[in-house]
Amino acid sequence: MIVSKKALPRRTFLRGVGTALALPLLDAMIPPLTALGATAADPARLRRLGFVYMPMGCDIGRWTPPGADALHELSPILSPLEPVKRHVTAITNLELRNSYPGTHATSNSGFLSAARAKLTESTDYHLGTTADQIAAREIGRATQLPSLELSMDLMATVGQCDNGYACVYQNNLSWSSPTTPLPSEAHPRLVFERLFGEGGTAADRRAALRRRASLLDSVVEEVARLRNRLGPADRARVDQYLESVREVERRIQRAEAATKDDALPDLDRPVGVPADYAEHARLMFDLQVLALRGDVTRVITFQLARETSARTYPEIGVPDPHHPLTHHGNDPAKVARMAKINTFHVSLFAEFLAKLAAVPEAGGSLLDHSLYLYGSGMGDPNVHDHTNLPILVAGGAAGRMKGGRHIRYAEPTPLANLHLTLLDKVGVRLDSFADSRGQLDELFEPLSM
Repeated sequence: MIVSKKALPRRTFLRGVGTALALPLLDAMIPPLTALGATAADPARLRRLGFVYMPMGCDIGRWTPPGADALHELSPILSPLEPVKRHVTAITNLELRNSYPGTHATSNSGFLSAARAKLTESTDYHLGTTADQIAAREIGRATQLPSLELSMDLMATVGQCDNGYACVYQNNLSWSSPTTPLPSEAHPRLVFERLFGEGGTAADRRAALRRRASLLDSVVEEVARLRNRLGPADRARVDQYLESVREVERRIQRAEAATKDDALPDLDRPVGVPADYAEHARLMFDLQVLALRGDVTRVITFQLARETSARTYPEIGVPDPHHPLTHHGNDPAKVARMAKINTFHVSLFAEFLAKLAAVPEAGGSLLDHSLYLYGSGMGDPNVHDHTNLPILVAGGAAGRMKGGRHIRYAEPTPLANLHLTLLDKVGVRLDSFADSRGQLDELFEPLSM
């Protein structure tokens, strides 16, 4: 049998003025022979790995689910996950042994490296290559961006930040080598342009913005030509994706308009960043949805707040700075307020998972073909403990992950075991990672042959 129809290349871009807009996975990108037997949702083709960092641990009593095995009942902090809990597994009793002696710096730096940070206040810092960057070397080679590093705080602090540890350990989750930390971006506009623009300096990007009223306006002719090559389902998929891009752009423009006339803008918040924490976080999560949907990148890290953050959360009734609350001295009122912050952060992650689950892709959803790790490098922040970490794994790994469960280990188990497992499931084979002692095979179904 001869199949003459050519599939649309997966790396198809709509190009305009200063714009290279990747497209979501379409039926037209799946080779015709797929329909004759191959699987569209091939795990080897749909590999995405993300990490969301929650700073300063949590109230582990309100975090830990009450049961084991099936996740029938959620804990108070995890209650926002109810609509998506079938996609989520909670893991209890993981540890970061190399993060002792306990500090905020080593909580952040150890989360993705599981390595021991060199005690230094200077530029001779040394850590380890982080799990996200190991993944980026393998699964990021075919994408526009090998990885994307995001945060909620623009921090340029240098020098010593925590008990003799250089600030670089708290400022950066991702390290491409033991001596190369990767800075994160908190400004939505700069992230948007990095994903959908053609780069250049900050001045170049600002000039490009002045030359075009909207990113999508510059690709309208290409959109029209593309639609003529697509079937009805793909046309609807493209329209929905482009509207999502336009909506994110509108929100960024509204945020910029709301702050451009401030006589004295907040020096810790660049102009154009929403003043409201939740709106800023949702915007950063939505940018992740677009990045994954367009296959601009397959590896993402996101820091919900920096360790020792003094951010307050009046929108949820917590006017206290976050960091002092974590040193609560077992004061029930302070612990309860800290738990409200923990719950708030989880609620934003739950919204993000629901958005991934709502995007159809290759016989499933975007969430089905992604893996996300959510958690902290600190357990009980009152004592700077790195044992019994709050950890969640979400997604489907192309149908292989068993969700809706609570895995409780009887003995402290290296977080590095989980990193080794997640890397393996996105096709990155390692014999070991940091202080790992093996994979957590119970997280996944065996791959059927």
